[in-house]
Amino acid sequence: MKQPDNNKPLLLVITGPTATGKTALAARVANQITGEIISADSRQVYRGMDLATGKDFSDYEVDGSMIPYHLVDIADAGHEYNVFEFQRDFIRIFNDITERGKTPILCGGTGMYIESVLKGYQLLDVPKNSTLRKELGKLDDETLTHKLQSYKTPHNTTDTRDKNRLIRAIEIQEFYREHEKKGASFPDFDAKVFGVYFERKMIRERITTRLKDRLEAGMIDEVKELLNKGLTADQLKFYGLEYRYLTQYVTGEISKDEMFRLLNTAIHQFAKRQMTWFRRMEKQGIQIDWIDGELPTGEKVQYILSKLGKSRKV
Repeated sequence: MKQPDNNKPLLLVITGPTATGKTALAARVANQITGEIISADSRQVYRGMDLATGKDFSDYEVDGSMIPYHLVDIADAGHEYNVFEFQRDFIRIFNDITERGKTPILCGGTGMYIESVLKGYQLLDVPKNSTLRKELGKLDDETLTHKLQSYKTPHNTTDTRDKNRLIRAIEIQEFYREHEKKGASFPDFDAKVFGVYFERKMIRERITTRLKDRLEAGMIDEVKELLNKGLTADQLKFYGLEYRYLTQYVTGEISKDEMFRLLNTAIHQFAKRQMTWFRRMEKQGIQIDWIDGELPTGEKVQYILSKLGKSRKV
């Protein structure tokens, strides 16, 4: 990996599939290079959605101090935060961090968010089209999938696993057909991308253990509270994974045992899809320097610092 271009601000990226300890690692690196973390997690933006999205604010604490973080708890549950909004918020925060002489660290596992920054996607703010949504709502999932594929080959496979996501994806493509894709201007930066990985057996064990821990910590109560606050079951299911299966359990659609089995399998599959996304990014020219997750944290931190040409702070 080449050394950073000193004429450009550094953007450090730490990514990888779920349950690999990315946030804690990013915080410890930030502590060494006076960095601030920008979350690249599509669900941690929502307030009140904590356990199921994997928020662990203790991860940001290093040596008794909190590392500054951004794009966590910035939207109300029920809102459909999107890539356009993420780009807009990222640019604003990136500029603010660098203007203050700090180093931005983009950290998370939402590949589309990370790729949208590294490739500078030109996106539009697509408004809701109630008339189109009503028409599409009459169609079955198979018909909607074929319609979406007529515009493009969906690289976000979750678009084809949920009817609301299918409709939104078609809505976006219809809007793009009639409007020029011209989004915000991206800042110039020198990006260094690191990924954390575990062997498949180990990541499966980590996912299952974490799921059990979060259920014991009150993840089911979190979903009940969101429903009590007025969110509909369909709104929660839109967020996928934990919220889909926990909502099905809370509303009596499936048993607790079914919920655990289905959710555990779904998260394993999600982690596999994340790695597929990252491998595709690599094939398209984005260099990711992979780090063995089983290394001690200190060694992982030192490895990143050495690649950046920096030494550990004393």
